Amino acid sequence: MGDAAVRRPPQVLRGMRDFTPRQMLLRQRVMEILRRVFERYGYDPIDTPLLEYYEVLSGKYGEEGEKLLYRFVDQGGREVGLRYDLTVPLARYVAVHRAELTFPFKRYHIGPVFRAERPQRGRFRQFWQCDVDVVGTRSMMADAEVLSVWIDALGALRIPNAVIHVNHRQLLEALVRAAGVAPSLALGVFRAIDKLAKIGLDGVREELLRIGVEAPAAERVLAAIALRGEPEPIIPELRAMFAGDEAAERAVSELAELFRYLDWFGVRPGSAIVDLSLARGLDYYTGPVAEAIVSEPAIGSLGGAGRYDHLIGLFLGEEIPATGASLGLERLVEVVDEYGLLPTPASVTEVLVVSVEVDHRVDALRIARELRQAGLATEVYLGERIDLRRQLHYADRKGVPVAVIIGPDEMASDMVTVRDLRTGEQVRVPRVELVAAVRKPLGAARQSERGSGDE
Repeated sequence: MGDAAVRRPPQVLRGMRDFTPRQMLLRQRVMEILRRVFERYGYDPIDTPLLEYYEVLSGKYGEEGEKLLYRFVDQGGREVGLRYDLTVPLARYVAVHRAELTFPFKRYHIGPVFRAERPQRGRFRQFWQCDVDVVGTRSMMADAEVLSVWIDALGALRIPNAVIHVNHRQLLEALVRAAGVAPSLALGVFRAIDKLAKIGLDGVREELLRIGVEAPAAERVLAAIALRGEPEPIIPELRAMFAGDEAAERAVSELAELFRYLDWFGVRPGSAIVDLSLARGLDYYTGPVAEAIVSEPAIGSLGGAGRYDHLIGLFLGEEIPATGASLGLERLVEVVDEYGLLPTPASVTEVLVVSVEVDHRVDALRIARELRQAGLATEVYLGERIDLRRQLHYADRKGVPVAVIIGPDEMASDMVTVRDLRTGEQVRVPRVELVAAVRKPLGAARQSERGSGDE
């Protein structure tokens, strides 16, 4: 049995992935850009354990989410689960640390979450989320701010044509009431609406009829979810549509206030629209909900947002309002990579110091130390055989942009040869000019890789 296990080819668990150095460099770059945007708005970083008591997670994600929770009994006999998202752990965090927090509490969290999904393109069992949340205020200014953070973050990543679609959970419920749908069918209606982008209006109609919604009511639902566009014409339509429904009127007022704040935040017109077809799936949303969507090119959804005023109260026994937004790192990186939005080097190494003879290795190490002290990522070839061709081939395979070559001629004249490995151009310079000579070709390489995305 042991021998058979040893002979089995090594493989990654389904739904999990390894990342190459280049992939990790791109992921880290995207995360660093997001961190800078989040921190510019005053959001502080936190982290929470990957494992939570199962009772913390259970009952927070609806019937479908419950099926996707990773749960098990640990060696101490405790029933635990891997975190499903970053929002429920935040609610637990606030309950535990409430006395030491300053409210409104603004935090960001970038980290992995786990879901027992059926693996497919774009869906993994371990993936990363990038969240910003505001806890402790009902002000629509907080909802507008997290959406403004979203828009700035997507802009910093150069993602084109991102539009924030905004709805309100209470309007979804009012829509069902206004259409004359039986309350018992409301959840099925929300699920059908949520499929609109995939199955179209005809598909939603069929789905509504299938779950038992009468044809006239189904048509009223379809007419309502067709409302989409800039807030100025849509908000008055919503006021007229839901006149007399107190909860809906309050929701429309909140949407109007949210969009007014977005304007004051300087959000460009068209960057956020009202979309009555937006039906966010998680059960804990209570107010405005949003989704970041890119339709051209056909990228789709990049993340979801919403207000959840009751979730933290489940842990504390008293209501603490909150709102937040989450971007999916996997989707962001996929889009950035596919469209070449942030060209990324294949390696962190900027300079390889090449010693042509074994006797010169000590000099190569001294030069490498000098370059590192100047802030340049530098390595020396560690292989046993150090012929010039082998070392330059190593640099080429790694994507190192610059080589510093020292041989007998260079050592005799206290010179070094600096070669731009991208163009093949090289120059011999005095040893004292080494750092400046290396920085010149590196400057061009860095400019082409970093561009204007790094703010």
